[in-house]
Amino acid sequence: MATSNGKIVAALQAFLHDVYEKAAKKPGALRQGSFKTTSGVDLEPLYVPRDFDYDEKLGFPGQYPFTRGIQPTMYRGRFWTMRQYAGFGTAEETNARFHYLLKSGQTGLSTAFDLPTQMGHDSDSPRARGEVGRVGVTINATAATLLALYQAVGEAHGTPARELSGTVQNDVLKEYIARGTYIYPPGASMRIITDVFAYCAEVMPKWNPISISGYHIREAGSTAAQEIAFTLADGIAYVDAAVRRGLDVDAFAGRLSFFFNVHNNFLEEVAKFRAARRLWARTMRERFHAKDPRSCTLRFHAQTAGSTLTAQQPDNNVVRVALQAFAAVMGGCQSLHTNGRDEALALPTETSARLALRTQQIVANESGAADIVDPLGGSYALESLTDALEERAISYLTRIDEMGGMVEAIARGYPQREIDEAAYQYQREIEEKKRVIVGVNQFASEGEAPFDTMQVDPALEERQVKKLRAFRASRSQDAVTRSLSELRRGAEGSANVVPLIVSAVKSKTTLGEIANALREVFGEHGKERAAKS
Repeated sequence: MATSNGKIVAALQAFLHDVYEKAAKKPGALRQGSFKTTSGVDLEPLYVPRDFDYDEKLGFPGQYPFTRGIQPTMYRGRFWTMRQYAGFGTAEETNARFHYLLKSGQTGLSTAFDLPTQMGHDSDSPRARGEVGRVGVTINATAATLLALYQAVGEAHGTPARELSGTVQNDVLKEYIARGTYIYPPGASMRIITDVFAYCAEVMPKWNPISISGYHIREAGSTAAQEIAFTLADGIAYVDAAVRRGLDVDAFAGRLSFFFNVHNNFLEEVAKFRAARRLWARTMRERFHAKDPRSCTLRFHAQTAGSTLTAQQPDNNVVRVALQAFAAVMGGCQSLHTNGRDEALALPTETSARLALRTQQIVANESGAADIVDPLGGSYALESLTDALEERAISYLTRIDEMGGMVEAIARGYPQREIDEAAYQYQREIEEKKRVIVGVNQFASEGEAPFDTMQVDPALEERQVKKLRAFRASRSQDAVTRSLSELRRGAEGSANVVPLIVSAVKSKTTLGEIANALREVFGEHGKERAAKS
């Protein structure tokens, strides 16, 4: 199906020349000289219908290329999962927060881990000192180990591995690009990731083996177009590695999930999600020859942008989060986390966490936004922005392919440099007041009342260390030693390490012990680079 609108385009050009430009040339007529999105897309003053192939560009919800959504009914069937990210202190404290949120109407769980956990250190490691339980709960798990622990607990409670469902983030490439919480060199990390893919396809078919994350890329300062491109480039690298491993693309691709940021530019963010869905669908069909339609669907979790929260006038963050949440819903997210108003200052209090959840519930139940599938689809401006972001993302992906793929591009520092430059330009615009941040560089106020924030008990670390040491004292050291020896042998060879990690956690081996055994075989990324230099 194609539309023809030559007369409308001609009329638009006449309007712009004869009416708009005359008005715009008057002194002080426009707020600024040019209007652009964060990705540098020039914004026209007015958009009209364009000639395009509807089936190729849009299609229908639940059908290729999934621009308009991955399900035919979308939120008419059920709302997106309201999955608030939470975790701090001890497992008991985090569990209490989970129960509080569930009683408040939350419909999914997402666990935040502390820095030692993410970096593969036990609570009593010297490298964990001062960080235990600070920005997440202390649970002994990095990606593959978390999966193993979850399986072990599920089986202990009578649920077989094949029935377990959930998601493990397991995305290390974005750590090298933007976040920094990596442990092993890229080659070893990619092996573990594909081990998880293979293991889940065989043993835990309802589990999502990865959440390919653009969120942290955007938090580091990327543009919307870069977020699409670098996230999908990571995804391409993972799929390519799994296919080279011998996995059938349709055996695992339907379980891949994504994680995107929701920033401030409302229309650009909605367009970003639509462009990402379309581009991923084409990539899976044309590049990887996926046959199952589910393999072409980009299912994504969204989180409002932590980097947009301000410590000044923190109540303003409620409005920012509401607009971002609305953009995520208009863009067709499958699940959503909304940030607390105080997260520029500390972890959210119970009151702030509940208000963030209520924001989603109001959007779902009171706005009417969930009653129409892809309600902004067909907007002249939105469809133009969707195309423009897709074109910019393709340009980045082409450059990455020319370098030999994302792993090589990261080694050359390409995405890191692009993000650094975008972040610099964004901050410069703020400092020069070309970009207004309400309450920061304009509309600031003096003498704001102190804002009550959440505090983590400083005695937590000592209590956690005692619990860990008691746990070690209660186990069979011989069983731990055997499991670690088997893990090292498997890592030195070509065995899938995930079953060996499962055996290790069932022998009560700790996170640090498992991570250190793999460090002995694979090394650490930072130390490897230092040795080469």
